[in-house]
Amino acid sequence: MTTVVLLAISNIFMTFAWYGHLKYLHDKPLWITVAISWGIAFFEYCLMVPANRLGYGKFTGYELKILQEVITLVVFVGFAWLVLGEKLRWNYAVSLALIFLAVWFAFGFKPAAPTS
Repeated sequence: MTTVVLLAISNIFMTFAWYGHLKYLHDKPLWITVAISWGIAFFEYCLMVPANRLGYGKFTGYELKILQEVITLVVFVGFAWLVLGEKLRWNYAVSLALIFLAVWFAFGFKPAAPTS
């Protein structure tokens, strides 16, 4: 659970670093926007690295990446709706459903436990 929470919080920071400038800094010079985004991304790294370190072993590297990507999409959907004021169109919803199906495939099939 710690891994998932850290990944979720880190993705909130990263979403603001990557997309927050579209709403809040669009009138600033690009170099200022990049510097502020890097500053925000620092906090993302401070959470993402421990999340992956704590999660590795409980999850495989593939599972950590897939988990991170689906969290990123969930966070972005909320961000796009709440901050950017964009609606979730049907084709985006179908795309997200297919990604969730991919997550189910990644986590739904575990190898059988070895028998002794």
